[in-house]
Amino acid sequence: MHIRTRETSRPHAASVHAARRLNRATGLLATSVLLDSSIEHYRGSFKNRFMFVPPAISALTLAVSAHGTADTRPFAHRARQVVFSAAALAGLAGTGFHLYNVLKRPGRLAWQNLFYGAPLGAPFAILFAGLLGAAAEEVRHSSHARSARVLGLPAGRLLAAVSGLGILGTVAEAGLLHFRGAYHNPVMYAPVTIPPFTAALLIGAAGSTSPRCGRIARAWLRLTAMLGFAGLGFHTFGVARNMGGWRNWTQNVLNGPPLPAPPSFTGLALAGLAALRLLRAGSRA
Repeated sequence: MHIRTRETSRPHAASVHAARRLNRATGLLATSVLLDSSIEHYRGSFKNRFMFVPPAISALTLAVSAHGTADTRPFAHRARQVVFSAAALAGLAGTGFHLYNVLKRPGRLAWQNLFYGAPLGAPFAILFAGLLGAAAEEVRHSSHARSARVLGLPAGRLLAAVSGLGILGTVAEAGLLHFRGAYHNPVMYAPVTIPPFTAALLIGAAGSTSPRCGRIARAWLRLTAMLGFAGLGFHTFGVARNMGGWRNWTQNVLNGPPLPAPPSFTGLALAGLAALRLLRAGSRA
């Protein structure tokens, strides 16, 4: 049983707050994966038993992320750590399965297979959810946000770089699918123009000591977070434009633009904002 007095618990408040912000970001990513993998694997009739793993592990990740968001104790939680680690491993395994699905088709890495085979970038969402969740547990257990470290590295800098790479991966996936859609709506260029700048600024802030870099990156991260919700609105409209609209939702949700995909940008942007807060705390040390 862990007992802390008020005096000894005060230095942990900033670490717990940062960890809870990371838990929220992880939960949003897990929600996106849960809905997206459930829809896509249902469309594939769950013909492979392993197709049940992503919805199951993302549901568990969402549950423990919600638990972590509500948890105000300055201690890493063993069950959460196990689930987050399992999510990261599931993401790696899923990438292998999706790559195999594409490569076994005639033409291998042909455009047709990249467009209509298993999406190569999709498993990375649960991989990043697991990584961010595991990092949240490390940050929570730190004596102070200023001294928070993950894998022996400053937590703020590492998480800023990881979040930036995650945004770039999401951009690649959105770019491929919007290219398949021939960019028939000019708004479809937004996910491949705004987030790359955000990722570059965030990665730059990870290696910079200038507060100005952090302020600029923070503004673009907020814009990217809003872009995720805006994309959900546009995808909802895209489903409604199909024959039968929402009255034929059982067909159109499967064949229309993926509803759960855009909020991935929001989840990664929130993780980036949490990383910048840790960076700012570290600069005051």
